[in-house]
Amino acid sequence: MAMSFFDQFASPSYLGIPLIAIAIALPWVMYPTPSPRWLNNRLVTIQGWLISRFTSQLMLPLNVGGHKWALLLASLMVFLITINMLGLLPYTFTPTTQLSLNMGFAVPLWLATVIIGMRNQPTVALGHLLPEGTPIPLIPVLIIIETISLFIRPLALGVRLTANLTAGHLLIQLIATAVFVLLPMMPTVAILTATVLFLLTLLEIAVAMIQAYVFVLLLSLYLQENV
Repeated sequence: MAMSFFDQFASPSYLGIPLIAIAIALPWVMYPTPSPRWLNNRLVTIQGWLISRFTSQLMLPLNVGGHKWALLLASLMVFLITINMLGLLPYTFTPTTQLSLNMGFAVPLWLATVIIGMRNQPTVALGHLLPEGTPIPLIPVLIIIETISLFIRPLALGVRLTANLTAGHLLIQLIATAVFVLLPMMPTVAILTATVLFLLTLLEIAVAMIQAYVFVLLLSLYLQENV
């Protein structure tokens, strides 16, 4: 029973064909596309307003050079929110519970920010490895510590997203199993547990959106240091 709780995180396949590609590509079909008309419907208008507000807030601390990343970061934000939210539906698979997928997003984007910093302003980029005013005996130690913290950043991005979503899904499944077990024996306790399950589901909806925002926000902060 304990091992079956983790079956929901296994990549689904049909006739030996992995379906994770469909799980990743399908959410984009759900979004309405703007029409060439002057006036759009309410859904497209609200969607465009939300994306524009998020993009403007995300690009606010960045200079003009960092605004080139606006489309990429906004698209990544919408993509992660959609996948995380769809993963809360019954009988669905959440691709962002796979560490390999999250690292596939985190490592190239983090590496791109580092390369941009090394190319445009190498002195400033290398200066982050040694804080100003450091005592001379501590310089080698601090350089090693800052270098390790720099290379841990993509790992922290991927692990944070994976761990939060995995823990939430496990909690939901554990409490849902407890509700089904307690219902015939102690209905009152089962109703109280179901209430906790409902509140936890609302919390997981918030976590699904917040973690996508945190992922993109941290990438923008890494970009801010290097542009």
